[in-house]
This record gives sequence, C-alpha cells and structure tokens, in this order.
Amino acid sequence: MDHQPRPGVRPKKSARDRLIRLAQTHPTWTLGFADEVWWSRVAQPAVRAWTATGRPLRLVEQPVAKDAPKAVACYGLLVRWWDEVREDPTEALWLRFVDGRPISGLTTPFLAWCCAKLAAAGQTALLLVWDNASWHISQEVRRWIATHNRQVKMGDAAVRIVPCPLPIKSPWLNPIEPKWVHGKKRIVEPTRLLTMEELETRVYDALGADHADHLTMPEKAA
Repeated sequence: MDHQPRPGVRPKKSARDRLIRLAQTHPTWTLGFADEVWWSRVAQPAVRAWTATGRPLRLVEQPVAKDAPKAVACYGLLVRWWDEVREDPTEALWLRFVDGRPISGLTTPFLAWCCAKLAAAGQTALLLVWDNASWHISQEVRRWIATHNRQVKMGDAAVRIVPCPLPIKSPWLNPIEPKWVHGKKRIVEPTRLLTMEELETRVYDALGADHADHLTMPEKAA
C-alpha cells in the first residue's frame, strides 16, 4: 500500500509554500517562522566531542537547589525578507525569554514587539508560520490578531499579520527548529552548572541574536 500523508498535512504545507513564494516577490513582506523552546541548565543534549586522551567526554547532570529554576522558556521568530536587489533574503533571529511559560497573554506582546521591529525596518506584512500550540490558536490570540489587522487597515498600525498554521507534528517544516537543536549543543557546559544569566547570554551568542528584556505578564488593573 502506498504511503499517504496524514489528513491536513499537504494543504497546510501548500499554504506555507505559498507564503514563501509571496514573500519572495514582495520586498516589504516578511516571512516569519515562530516557535517556543525551553533552555535547560540541567538536561544535556547528545553531542560528539574530540578529547586529547581519546576517552569519551561525559556530560554530567549538575545538581540544582530545590527552589532554583532549572530552565527558562523563550519565544523566537526567524524572519526573512527579500529586497529587489539581493537574491538571498535578509535573515535574523529575534528572541524573547519569558518569566514563566508560553501562554496567550505573553504571545500577543511578543507579536506586537515583532511588528514594531518590522515597522522600523520598513516592512508592511508578517507572513507568520507556526504550529498549533494552544497559545497560538487560542481565542485571545486570534482576537488580538484580528483587532491588530483592523488597526492596520485604519492606519493605526503598520504591519499586517497573516498567520499560517503548520500540520500537527511536522517540525521539519519550520526552519527555526534546527536553530534550537544546534543552539543547545553550542551552549553546553560540561564542568559546572550555569547561572540563568550565563545560560541566556550563551543562547544569545550561540544564535547571533540581540539581547532583549524578558516578556512578563502585564499587571491587571485594580
């Protein structure tokens, strides 16, 4: 029996590929691949290393104080846009660490921050490719995007958002995923436990991203 793709994979992949083609022909439209990841102080990735003795380098799981954080979550957006002169796209990776975990209430400030950066770069649309995480497809986030796009139409905002969900369990369709894999190998510290500040600094350096403030939940009005 011939292999058949899961229902919904082919149409959603086609939608993603269509956005890629559109971005390549519109100099002020940006293609953005979004995802979230946890960076751990404790868990060690599988790596290969050369040692002078020829004996394997073993990564030892470091102990952490009971109340100390073991990992930190991070939002990321891999942006690409094509201008009329260069054949290859301009590419950048934007990161925002979060206090807590990814949720709808942090996703919308992240999108607003990304749109502000795109507006400053002269872009007018964000073709947003991401997975079906609950905080991506929640009513809160969908309402925010709809309201934001109405503001763009009225001239009160600059960058329209066109979301494109990826098929479920298809991480290979998001090119930001390899960034996480290679980044985790590059920040390894085999001899001691990194502080949270050291961990974040290594992530920024490994991925070539600029430092930015943490995303925090806004305080509710009394």
